[in-house]
Amino acid sequence: MDPGIMKTTVPTLLLALVLFCRPAVLAAESFDESAKAAHGMLTRLCDDFGGRLTGSAANRGALDRLAEELRGLGLQPEEQPFVMAGWERGDDRVELTAPFARRLRVAAISGSQAHPAFEAEVVSIGSGAEVDYPAEAHGRIALLDANVALSTRDYTRIAVERGVKGILFINREGGGQLLARTGGFAGDNLPLPIYSLTQEEGFWLKRLLARGVPVKVRMETKSRPVPAPTANLRVVLPGRSPERVIVGAHFDSWDLGQGAMDNGLGVAQLFALARALQGRPLARTVELIWFNGEEQGLWGSRHAAGLIGDTPIVAMINLDMVGVPIAVNALGDDSLVPALTRWQVDRGERALALGVQNINWFGSDHTPYQLAGVRAITFNAPIPRESVRYYHDFADTIDKLPEQIVVDSTTIIGELLLALVGDRELTPFRRTPADTEKLFTTFGLERRMQGAGYWPFPPAPR
Repeated sequence: MDPGIMKTTVPTLLLALVLFCRPAVLAAESFDESAKAAHGMLTRLCDDFGGRLTGSAANRGALDRLAEELRGLGLQPEEQPFVMAGWERGDDRVELTAPFARRLRVAAISGSQAHPAFEAEVVSIGSGAEVDYPAEAHGRIALLDANVALSTRDYTRIAVERGVKGILFINREGGGQLLARTGGFAGDNLPLPIYSLTQEEGFWLKRLLARGVPVKVRMETKSRPVPAPTANLRVVLPGRSPERVIVGAHFDSWDLGQGAMDNGLGVAQLFALARALQGRPLARTVELIWFNGEEQGLWGSRHAAGLIGDTPIVAMINLDMVGVPIAVNALGDDSLVPALTRWQVDRGERALALGVQNINWFGSDHTPYQLAGVRAITFNAPIPRESVRYYHDFADTIDKLPEQIVVDSTTIIGELLLALVGDRELTPFRRTPADTEKLFTTFGLERRMQGAGYWPFPPAPR
């Protein structure tokens, strides 16, 4: 080789090698520091605003603060406004009046409507199926077991048919915990008040009823459905190609606690990605989006997925209570498995313990993107039980979320994102509606989605 060519080529090759290796070398350091900064941001957000129920002043203030923090990084966050079927919590009361007086710890589920106070006897309805109802259920308040198989829509319909006036469902966790949840994904108002009741009080009432002791409850609901103007918040990091990898996390939470784990964790992870990737050369465009309204029916991700048009999207990554990953999940899309496997193999000794999984499930912000034909990814990433057991209630606070969980999880998420951005073998993709329907029916999800009022496909011909 000509010495002159050698002098020119060697530095060029070395520079190319440095540039090629740069994302991997910088990833751990940049994500580590950015995740620590994100945990600090989340701490301030949680302490200053509390729970971020969509449509509330706390949610609006926290969203403005997040936008301000992002602008402080030199980014330009953009709002995607929309209006959804919201709900506001009032001063609800459920009081035991017999066999003695006691105010019960309860939380109405969204969709419950305000009504005048009434008093009624309580009957146990077990799992909520028709066969579980006693003959004297009409005009009573029903006590429903924890972890029932029926959807809220199904057990509510049966309760209305049997003339029940209200429902108390026993919480699935002990320790005085309540499970705040939505009454459905369709935005419908509930035809009767439904409350989460602490496990301890629920078991107490159930024992009394089993012994034949009459139990009476006075119920007054002031919570009410309201239209909720709100917005998603989006940051676009331009790449050399318009092809896009979307990473989303829901910003909203329930109002009882701070929403630190559900889903402040995802809020922080997205913030850390924004901080780490800001100004970094990217082969593909990265879109980071904080969704509102997830807890009440995936409203923000539905809105965002409806705006994608013909944008060339490689994949969407959903971060909903993602602890430190032990596997990456292709969510039923076989075409993603080779790319995720390449990433897993490249990790070498740092490979995820359970590797690549491919199991679809329903109930978070990946679903609207899947229904729009976009491939989606999430993680098998458990949060330690001593923290996660408190989600959706008062004790979901920032002190339950160690900084190290944010650091360790964000580093793995960020490394996967960079791999997808740079994977030339992975191209943009949209499923046909028929293949999308199959994605859900293959995993037996149609019944649950129908029960939630979120099944967009026509019924099968008889």
